[in-house]
Amino acid sequence: MWADLARRTNRLVPDASVAAVADALDYLCLAQLYLRDNPLLARPLTPADIKPRPAGHWGVCPPVNRMLAALGPLQAAVPDGYDLHVLHGAGHAGPSALAHAYLTGWLGTAHPDLSQSETGLRELVSGFPRADIGGEITPMIPGHLHTGGQLGPALAIGQGTVLDAPHRLSVVLIGDGECETGTTAASWLATRALHGTGDHGTVLPVVLLNGLRMGGPSVLSTLSRAELTAYFTGLGHQPVYSDGLDTGQLRQALAEALGAAQPLGIPGPSSVLVLTLDKGHGAPARLAGTPAVHKTPLRDPADAEFDALTEWLASYQPAQLLTPGGRPRPHLLPALPLPRPEPGSLPAPRGCVAASAQVAAHAAGRPFAQAVPEVLRARAEQGPFRVFSPDELASNRLDLTDEHGRPAPWAVEVLSEELCHAWAQGYTETGRHALVATYEAFAPITLSLIQQQLKHRAVRRHAGLAPLPSLVYLLTSLGWHNTLTHQNPSLTTALLAGGDPTLHVLTPADPARAAAALTFALRKLDRCTIVVAGKHTHLQHPLETVDEELRHGIAIWPHLTHPGPGEPDLILASAGDLPAEALTTLARRLRAERPGLRLRYVHIHDLTALAEDGTRPLALAPQEFARHFGTRAPIVLATNGHPADLHALLGRRHPGPRLTVLGYRDPGRPVSQEHLRELCGLDDAGLWKLAATLTDTPKEIPVP
Repeated sequence: MWADLARRTNRLVPDASVAAVADALDYLCLAQLYLRDNPLLARPLTPADIKPRPAGHWGVCPPVNRMLAALGPLQAAVPDGYDLHVLHGAGHAGPSALAHAYLTGWLGTAHPDLSQSETGLRELVSGFPRADIGGEITPMIPGHLHTGGQLGPALAIGQGTVLDAPHRLSVVLIGDGECETGTTAASWLATRALHGTGDHGTVLPVVLLNGLRMGGPSVLSTLSRAELTAYFTGLGHQPVYSDGLDTGQLRQALAEALGAAQPLGIPGPSSVLVLTLDKGHGAPARLAGTPAVHKTPLRDPADAEFDALTEWLASYQPAQLLTPGGRPRPHLLPALPLPRPEPGSLPAPRGCVAASAQVAAHAAGRPFAQAVPEVLRARAEQGPFRVFSPDELASNRLDLTDEHGRPAPWAVEVLSEELCHAWAQGYTETGRHALVATYEAFAPITLSLIQQQLKHRAVRRHAGLAPLPSLVYLLTSLGWHNTLTHQNPSLTTALLAGGDPTLHVLTPADPARAAAALTFALRKLDRCTIVVAGKHTHLQHPLETVDEELRHGIAIWPHLTHPGPGEPDLILASAGDLPAEALTTLARRLRAERPGLRLRYVHIHDLTALAEDGTRPLALAPQEFARHFGTRAPIVLATNGHPADLHALLGRRHPGPRLTVLGYRDPGRPVSQEHLRELCGLDDAGLWKLAATLTDTPKEIPVP
C-alpha cells in the first residue's frame, strides 16, 4: 500500500514543489539559528539583525529537511485508518522540526504565537531557541516523534511503534554516527526475534549518511559502497541509495524502498534507504566536511563572517518561498501535509484497586510462578499487550508457554535490555500496554533510557497531551538469592533520586500482593512503576489490608500489631518480600516471648509513600506519617534495596536516631545467602539482638 501511495503522489505532486519545501525548510532552519529580525530579508541585512550568540544545530538539518519534504506528499495522502509516523533518531534536528511544523500549520495550532503570520514568523526566527519549547525536538513540537535525547534506540522504538499495528508505517531517521551505538547495531538484526509474533506494520529506516559525527568522520562513512551494501545485506536489509540533491531521484528511491519494505516480523530482507548528503550541506565551501558544520558553522556572523552569512541566506531566495505575511507560497502547498486529528485519549482507568485486590484474593496461597504468569495471561486476553524480556522469562519463573510448550505470541525475548526497553517504549508511546521483565541486577543497563522517557513524558504532560499507558518494569531474581555479580538493586536508587512524581516503586510482601501490584500497574496510565518481587517467595501474609496498600502505598498490619491507642514500644516496617519474611518472624517471636512489649507492624507497599509531604502523590500527610511511625518509638525499617533510598525519601521528616534502616549491602566478595543476610542485619539472630537493644532489654539474650 505504501509503495503504491508513494508512486501515485510522485505522479501527482511536482518535484518542483517538493524541492521548494526543502529549500524553505533549509532557509527557516538557518534563519532560526542566526536571525533576530528581518526574517524574509525584506530589506538589506545589517549586523543588528544577527543574533549576538547563535545557538543550535545546522549539520543534520539539510538531509532531514529533504526527507521531510519527500515524505510530505505521502503524509498528505495517507487514507483514513492508516498512520505514517516520522521518528527522529536525534533531537538535534529541532530547527527542522520547528520549521516543518510551521510550514504545515501544526505549530500554530499548538502555539498560537507561532502561527503562519508576519508576527508568527518573526517570533519563530527571533525566539529560537525558545525556553518554553527548546532548541531540540520535544513533544512541544507537534507532528514529530522523538522519544528522548539518547542516541541509539530510535530504530528499536520505531519497531515497537508498529508491533501489532499493520496499518502503521514508521519512518525512522538515523544519523550515521548513531549507527555506531550498540542499540542501533543490535536493532538491525533483532527483527528476527519478532518473526511469528503477530501482524505488524512497517518500519523504513533512513540512514542519513552525511559523513560526520560531532567530532570527526563517522565509522559508517569509512565503508565503500560495496562494503556498505555487504554490511546491510548481511544484516538482512536491502539498501536503496539516494544523494538527496536530485529531488526526483530521491522520491523514486523512497518509492523503491517502500516497495521493498516488509512488514516487521516477515522473514526475508527488508529495505533501508541510505541518503548520502554531506553534513551541513549548503554551508560556505571552506567549512564543508569539517566538524564546524555540526552546530552553527559561522561563529562570528555579525562581524568578520557577515558577508558570508548574507550570501548564504540570500541564496535561498526566501521571498520566493514565503509571502510577506509568513505563509508558504502556493507552489509549496501540494507537498505539505495537512493537519491530522490527534488520536483519541485512552479511557481513564476505573476500579483499579478493587480489580487488583480481587486478583490478590484469587492468588492467595499460590507461589510466584503461578500467581504472576496468570496475571500476564489475563492481561493479554484484554487487548493489545506485550511482555519483553532479555532471555529471562524461564529463569524468572514466568512460564508463558501454552499447553504444547509454545511461547505466547505476545511475549518476546531477545538478549538485550536496551532493545526490550525500546520496543516497550515504542509500544506504549502508541497507546498500548507493555511490561519489561528482567533481573534486578541488569535492569540498570536501561537507566538512561528510562530517564529519557520520563523526561519525554514530563514534557508531554506540560504540553497537555493525552496520558499514555504506563512504563512498567518487573524486577525479579533479586540479589538476595543470587551470586555476587547478580546483586545490584541500584535502578530504583537512581530513579528515586530523580524525583519524577510519576515514579512508583512497589515492594509487595508476597506473591499474591505481587500479582495485585502488577495488575494495578498495568491498568494505570502515565506512570513509571517498578515492581520488585522475588521469584523465591513462599511466605503468605493475611490480605485484609491489601486495599489500603494499593490505595495509599502503606498499611498497618493488625495481625502483628497490638490494638489500642498510644505509642508502641517498637515499630517494625517492611518494604519487600524478604524484609516482610524476616520482620514477621521477628514480630511473632517478640509477641510470643515478650507479650508485654507493645508492637506495631507496618508494611510499605510503595516506597514513595515515605517521601516528604507534597513531593509525591502518595506521600503521607504529617498526621498519617505519625499514625504509622509514631513520634517516640524506635523504628526498624527493612528494605530489599539500598538503605540510602529510604533515608533520602524521608528527607526533612526523617525520624532521626530512632530509625534504623536495614537493606542490601554489597559484600565485596562471594558469600552465601545466609552470610549476606547476616552482613545486612536481616538474619534472625541479628534482628533479635537489634530489637532487644532498641527496647532496653539485656544484651545477652539466648538465640534459638
